[in-house]
Amino acid sequence: MKLLVTTPTAILLDVADVRLVRAEDSTGSFGIQPGHADFLTVLSVSALSYVDGAGVERYVAVHGGVLRVQGGSVVEVATNEGLAGDDLDTLEKAVIDRYRVEAEAEAEARERADKLHRLAVRGIYRLARSEAGDSGSRVGLPADEEELG
Repeated sequence: MKLLVTTPTAILLDVADVRLVRAEDSTGSFGIQPGHADFLTVLSVSALSYVDGAGVERYVAVHGGVLRVQGGSVVEVATNEGLAGDDLDTLEKAVIDRYRVEAEAEAEARERADKLHRLAVRGIYRLARSEAGDSGSRVGLPADEEELG
């Protein structure tokens, strides 16, 4: 049986000789062997496992996705994010590290966006204050722009 796992930007796996695929959807885990009936399901965020032709179990962490079995001989998985590995413990560490880096990048981006927002509010405040011609009391603005943070 052939196993193909893809993301929008890459082919993670293209293995020609697979004996067994194990995956998980909202109903629980399931297995697929050669000759399986055609099948389509939405995968959970999980670790998909497969046994290759040499009998070695390998893994792919998937961030959800769709699994399709065609003709009992092809299993295709389309996922937004995935990471392949030979050892489940190593794969888990790699996934955690990857999500940590992504979370840090998101936090940094939020911080930059917040700073830009504060600068924009200060600019609007200064403009409104200069148009009012005084301390800003006629437009209902704080007397001190430092109150804006």
